[in-house]
Amino acid sequence: MPKVVLVGPMGAGKSTVAALLAAQWGAPLRDVDTEIEAAEGRAISDIFVDDGEAHFRALERAAVAAVLDDPAAAGAVVALGGGAVLDEGTRARLAGHPVVFLRVGFADAVKRVGLGSSRPLLLGNVRSRTKALLEERAPLYDEVAVHTVDTDERTPAEVAAEVTRLLS
Repeated sequence: MPKVVLVGPMGAGKSTVAALLAAQWGAPLRDVDTEIEAAEGRAISDIFVDDGEAHFRALERAAVAAVLDDPAAAGAVVALGGGAVLDEGTRARLAGHPVVFLRVGFADAVKRVGLGSSRPLLLGNVRSRTKALLEERAPLYDEVAVHTVDTDERTPAEVAAEVTRLLS
């Protein structure tokens, strides 16, 4: 079982905090988005454009299952993509795992994501899409989380320290 699974919306800092925790704990790092990109040989934004969101979500569902079932992920720090919790099966698989929801408010999310050029779900009006995604997914993050850490106006190191404290 992973030591921690980080969930949350884009801009919450999942990948950054996961890398810090893995380094601090001397644990393996499993970033599902990175693993999908490596397996596909292309960026997630290209998968969305070339094959559509449904295809990406199928890849994501399989990648999350593979990581959670992988004995080599024991003690790992796992970062899921922002939309991974949309899948009911993925949410069910997360039951019993130490899941931490990295919560980010609208203003900080917009600042961190920028213009969203590499974020396919933000094409168009970045501010309104970010707000809609935060509102739509927050209940799903709450559903799977054992702990919630607010990331607004905090450095990744401060967030990592709180995750460490919560899991101690």
